[in-house]
Amino acid sequence: MTRHLLPLALAASIAFPAMAGAADSQPSPRIIVSGEGEATTPPDLALLSLSVMREAKTARAALDANNDAMAAVIAAMKAAGIKDRDLQTAGIQINPRYNYTNKPDGGQDAELVAYQVTNTLAVRVRDIDKTGEILDKAVSLGVNQGGGISFTNDNPAATVTEARKKAVADAVAKAKTLAEAAGVSLGRVLEINDQNIRPMPMAINAKAFDSVAGAVPTQAGENAYNVQVTVTFELK
Repeated sequence: MTRHLLPLALAASIAFPAMAGAADSQPSPRIIVSGEGEATTPPDLALLSLSVMREAKTARAALDANNDAMAAVIAAMKAAGIKDRDLQTAGIQINPRYNYTNKPDGGQDAELVAYQVTNTLAVRVRDIDKTGEILDKAVSLGVNQGGGISFTNDNPAATVTEARKKAVADAVAKAKTLAEAAGVSLGRVLEINDQNIRPMPMAINAKAFDSVAGAVPTQAGENAYNVQVTVTFELK
């Protein structure tokens, strides 16, 4: 009788630790919440995109005319205090322009009438109070195509940090409310993920400056930096 019970006892002693291990491997109760924080700061940098387009019968003549106009714009930028490191050619395009006439058979005849050359200059204005003056001067010297402006910050790290703290605080507050409503307590933080949302640039068409007399009026306003976080808490 004793000999038959011994293997059963050994089997039981082996099975119980296995069952305990399976129970320990179950994930602990947890809650996942999201939080959002925002912080604002005045911009300290204006980003301009200034384009000059010139047209002529030949590509060479169009390029020469464009070069002269853009050289004048760059010289004006430097005279206004813009450093070389804040001036960058963003692109040069040379495109033929055609006139199309309809034919009796339904087709079209294409006549090459001119070449268009467009040169785009990216400018960083660190003294944003001069932004309107610089835009007006650039248009007067030949900027006539496209263009855009956005106000940003050279180093927004401190503002983003403030927004991140607010986002985490928002997530913690939400988690406490939910846990209290469910009759449980919050434990340790298991995981945090965040996502920065940069302010969107405000675009302005350079053609709109043609009829403006004097410096272009600009308002820099404030930049809002948003951070969203997802926080996972253990429940007790």
